[in-house]
Amino acid sequence: MASSSPDSPCSCDCFVSVPPASAIPAVIFAKNSDRPRDEVQEVVFVPAGSHTPGSRLQCTYIEVEQVSKTHAVILSRPSWLWGAEMGANEHGVCIGNEAVWTKEPVGEGEALLGMDLLRLALERSSSAQEALHVITGLLERYGQGGSCLEDPVPFSYHSTFLLADRTEAWVLETAGRLWAAQRIQAGARNISNQLSIGTDISVQHPELRTHAQAKGWWDGQGAFDFAQVFSLTQQPVRMEAAKARFRAGRELLRQWQGGITAEVMMGILRDKESGICMDSGGFCTTASMVSVLPQDPTQPCVHFLTATPDPSRSVFKPFIFGVGVAQAPQVLSPTFGAQDPVRTLPRFQTRVDRRHTLYRGHQAALGLMESDQDRGQQLQQKQRDLEQEGLKATYRLLASEWAPPLQELGNLFQAFVKRESQAYA
Repeated sequence: MASSSPDSPCSCDCFVSVPPASAIPAVIFAKNSDRPRDEVQEVVFVPAGSHTPGSRLQCTYIEVEQVSKTHAVILSRPSWLWGAEMGANEHGVCIGNEAVWTKEPVGEGEALLGMDLLRLALERSSSAQEALHVITGLLERYGQGGSCLEDPVPFSYHSTFLLADRTEAWVLETAGRLWAAQRIQAGARNISNQLSIGTDISVQHPELRTHAQAKGWWDGQGAFDFAQVFSLTQQPVRMEAAKARFRAGRELLRQWQGGITAEVMMGILRDKESGICMDSGGFCTTASMVSVLPQDPTQPCVHFLTATPDPSRSVFKPFIFGVGVAQAPQVLSPTFGAQDPVRTLPRFQTRVDRRHTLYRGHQAALGLMESDQDRGQQLQQKQRDLEQEGLKATYRLLASEWAPPLQELGNLFQAFVKRESQAYA
């Protein structure tokens, strides 16, 4: 039987700033991916592709029908699965997802993971609104389900999503195959492992209200509050903790209204006091991402990814879709083919070493920071200097003060990953 207890360790936080909340004319997206502390997250570049009509696509557990063309994507994902915790595509669409539990029961069978839905939406959409339609269409056709952890004891949940592009953002919250969505065209918004859409529903599943009424969760009278109607009546301790993180994140966004930048978002993701930078028991923040999506379509979108745990001791490295962009090998985990524990049945009966080169170096660096204060401080200063260099290059690029060849832009992430790896050698 699949475990679906909200008391199990789980947390994530997503943020978005839409002008005038941003300090610059850009939408700014951010996410912390909080997962088991020994889980490796890799950063994977997948180029655009053309596919044979009628072909099938293997996701984490099930196959779906492939589309004729897919967009190039950059993904930050747990290295054992097909989907992703967060990512972006070549059209400036960004998505992050989170676990959620509602009155709607979690299914027992294997279907699409929320992380699969995220990747499918990035590969198939050119706007946040189109990505929403992709996710809800696939959700209706295939459903969501299957274990979300690399563990012999299945652990399942439903998903919420924060979707953003150059002009707006959407919050999409699901309960089984049902869903509600809220459009954000100005201001700042965050989500944290709970239903947060109240009566301000922009679009919804056509059977959402009739289903709630049939279940006796809503009497059909007055305003329909999605979070109130579908949230669990008895909130477990971990869901209460998510509420505290949500309130803290909302307050941090409020404090920076009108002045939100990539650096501000990085600071929020590094906030340990609020729990947003997670380090609790068996869970921690295993990877982080911040994206700058300029409203001017002639300017490139810049995506900063860590590929390593604990953003307070990691480097946000810039990625730009450009000519010649390719996979950075230092952040790609080893593969195990048909012998991978996720592929052999019953699943996850053994463990394999999925650590990539940067992850190994970073773990050694964290150990040094804790064992040798002086050398650790020197190493952390190298991290900050490297990150500042990437931020300054981004500001110059967006201010039209720097116009490198497209090939150089495409290789930017690889160059920063290589330099970080060398710093740990």
